[in-house]
Amino acid sequence: MECVKTWRTGWAYPTTLLCAYGFFTTVKPLEPFLTPYLTGPDKNLTIEQLTNQIYPVSTYSYLAVLVPVFLLTDWLRYKPVIVFHCSSLLVTTGMLLWLDSVPQMQATQFFYGVVMASEVAYYSYIYSVVDLRHYRKATSYCRATQLLGYTVGSVLGQLLVSFGLLSYHYILVFTLVLIALAWGVSWLLPMPQRSMFFHQRVKMQHRSGTEDEEDGNDQPVSDVPKTVEICLNHSASPDDTSHTAAPVDMATLQGAASRGRSLSSSSSTKSSVIGGAGTETCADPPPPAEPAGCVGVLVRLWRDFLQCYSTPGLLRWSLWWALATCGYNQILNYVQVLWEHIEPSSNFTVYNGGVEAASSLFGATTAYAIGFTQVDWHQWGELALGSFSGMGGGALYLMVFSGNIWACYCGYVLFKCLYMLLITIAMFQIAADLSMERYALIFGANNFGALVLQTVITAVVVDSGGLSLDIVTQFIIYGSYFCVIALVFFVWGVYNAVSHKRHRDSPKQTEVTQADLCSDVQHKF
Repeated sequence: MECVKTWRTGWAYPTTLLCAYGFFTTVKPLEPFLTPYLTGPDKNLTIEQLTNQIYPVSTYSYLAVLVPVFLLTDWLRYKPVIVFHCSSLLVTTGMLLWLDSVPQMQATQFFYGVVMASEVAYYSYIYSVVDLRHYRKATSYCRATQLLGYTVGSVLGQLLVSFGLLSYHYILVFTLVLIALAWGVSWLLPMPQRSMFFHQRVKMQHRSGTEDEEDGNDQPVSDVPKTVEICLNHSASPDDTSHTAAPVDMATLQGAASRGRSLSSSSSTKSSVIGGAGTETCADPPPPAEPAGCVGVLVRLWRDFLQCYSTPGLLRWSLWWALATCGYNQILNYVQVLWEHIEPSSNFTVYNGGVEAASSLFGATTAYAIGFTQVDWHQWGELALGSFSGMGGGALYLMVFSGNIWACYCGYVLFKCLYMLLITIAMFQIAADLSMERYALIFGANNFGALVLQTVITAVVVDSGGLSLDIVTQFIIYGSYFCVIALVFFVWGVYNAVSHKRHRDSPKQTEVTQADLCSDVQHKF
C-alpha cells in the first residue's frame, strides 16, 4: 500500500494516466480507411461531395475555435479541456456511425475541427503536474505512447480489412469503445494547480550550493532549504490536492519574472549572489507594471510575441514551419481521396493502414536520428529546408503523375518522412533560446499561421464555393507549392552560407594585412 501511495503522489501517476489516455484516443483502426468507408455502401457519398463539401468544414471550424480553446485550456488548467476533447471525439465517432447525409457529415467535420483544436490540452497538461527535472522523461513517454497508439490502430485496421475480419461499421464500433475508455481515464487525471500563462506558480529555491534541477536526474534533491512560492494571477483553491509547482533554478525564475528569457543581450537580467546568504540582487530596474488578471496575461503574450518574432533567425524558421505545416496538413486531409481516385477500393484491397503505420515509424526514426547529427544548422539550415522541401515537392509529383498506387504510397511515405525530419530541426532551432512559455507561444502562433493559410487554400482551391478543383489538379498545386518553398529557402540558404564564409575569412585577411604591415616596417628599419 505504501508503494501505491508513493506512486499516486509522484510524477509517474499523472504520466501513466495521460499515456493511457493518449493511447486509447489514437488507436483509430478506421481512420486510414475513412474515405473508402464514406464512399462505400455504408454512406454512399461521392468523391466530389467529400472533397468539395464535407472535408473543408473541419479546416474552417478548426480555425474558428483554435484561439478561444488555446486560451481556455490554460485558464481552465487543462483537465476540463481534456475531458471536453474526449467528449467531442465521442460525438464525432458516434455521428460517423449513425449519420449519413451531406449536412450531417458536415456537422461531423465541424466537431472534428473542435477535437483537433482541443488536442492542445493533451500536449500541455503534463508540464503543469510534473516537476521540471522529469519533463524530458514524461514528454518522451507521452509522445511514444501516442505514436504507438496510432501505429497499432493503423496496423490493426489493415489486418481487419485485409483478412475481412470486421466490416467498416464494426471497426468504427470498436473505435467508439476505445474512446469511451479514454473518456473514463480523463476523469481520473489530477487537477493541476498551475498553468503556463494564467495561473503561473514559480518556486524560488534559496540554496547554499550549486544544484541543477534541469538535468533530468531522477534522484531526489538533497539539502534543499525552505522553499518560497510566488503565485502570479491566481490563488489556488483549498480543494485542489494535486501536484505542486515544479521547482526551477534562479535563471528560470529571472526569466519568469521578466516574462520569459530575453532574445537579445541588451534585455538580459544581470544578477549577483551575495556571499553565502543565498540572497539575490538585480542590477536592472523592475519591469513596468502590467494590468492585473487576464488583461495582463494578454498584454504580456503580445509583447513576447513581438519580441520573439523580431529575431531574424527565429522568424525564418517560423516562416518555414507555417508554410510547410499548411501544405503537410492539406496533404493529410486529402491523400485518401487521391488514393481512391488512382485505385478505387471497390476493386482493390487497399493498404492505407499499412502505409500510414510505415510512414509514421520511418518518420519517427528519421526525426530521432537527426538529434545525433553534428551540423551547424545556423549556417546550413536554410539550405536543408530548401533541398528537402524540393524533394517533398518531387514526391508529390510522383504521387500524381505515376498513376500507380504503389508509387503513390512510396511517394507519400517519402514526403511524410521529409516533413518530420525538417519539422524536428525547426523545433530544435526555435526552442534553443526560448523559455517554456515563449516556446508554447511560438508553437501556437506558427500553427495558427499555418491554419490561416490552409483555410485560404481550402476556400480557393478545394471548396465548392471556390474553384472546386479535382483531386489531381489539387495535388499538382500542392507539389508546386512545396517547390516554391524550396526555391525561396534554397536561395536564402546560399546567401546565408556565403555570408558565413565571408565572416570567417574577414579575420584571416585582417591578420594577413597586419603581418604584412609589420614586415614592411621591419624592412624599412
